[in-house]
Amino acid sequence: MGAVTGCVSAKKIVYFQGDMETENFVRMPEPYVPLIKAGDVLSIQVSSLNAEAATFFNPYTAMVMATNGRITQPTNTNGLPEMSGYLVTPDGKIDIPMIGAVRVSGLTTSQTREVIREKLKVYLKEPTVNVRNLNFRVSVLGEVIKPSLFTVPNDQITLIEALSLAGDATIYGRRDNVLVIREENGQKTFARLDITRRTLFRSAYYYLHPNDIVYVEPGKARVSSADRFYQVMPAILSALSFAAIILTRSY
Repeated sequence: MGAVTGCVSAKKIVYFQGDMETENFVRMPEPYVPLIKAGDVLSIQVSSLNAEAATFFNPYTAMVMATNGRITQPTNTNGLPEMSGYLVTPDGKIDIPMIGAVRVSGLTTSQTREVIREKLKVYLKEPTVNVRNLNFRVSVLGEVIKPSLFTVPNDQITLIEALSLAGDATIYGRRDNVLVIREENGQKTFARLDITRRTLFRSAYYYLHPNDIVYVEPGKARVSSADRFYQVMPAILSALSFAAIILTRSY
């Protein structure tokens, strides 16, 4: 590893470089606030002064647990998290016990929380509502320590936070050419970002959207090391085979 890191320029691995005279301040884009849409799954937890009465409005058990900034859930046979909650129907509604159908499509989770809370006042004293969109997930792939699919607990995540969840890019990862793949209006867009520069904070892709894919491309050092491995491996296998034959014959 020491030989590899010695060959990598600091400019290729140091984050947020910039001109100290002109880039001490960077104007950032507006934070992204996702809107609920058909097909989303909402986790809704209701509580009130009468805890027993509130349980009637919580038909789905609290299967989602926050740990170290991540959301962990039971997985199905495909290895994907099983989402337990209210499915938003094609016409943009969810069906809550006693309340009935509530239109949530086009609302934020905060707005949905207030709509449900107002409706619950008929049945509960001083109700509180927590709404989380379980469909807000991002994938981080490529040259990172822990590539994975991450569920976002608070409706907002930046590219840097997503890379942090994945354990950061490896020494082989190209930090100057991180690819973000996003689907909008039925088509995919591909944006390449340089996270070694402070201009990253101006990008419209700094705040990630649901189902974004982040791919850290391997650098030349990774490709070279892989080539050397496949060049040397046949010789190692031949040597091991020869040693095995000698040992067999000696017995």
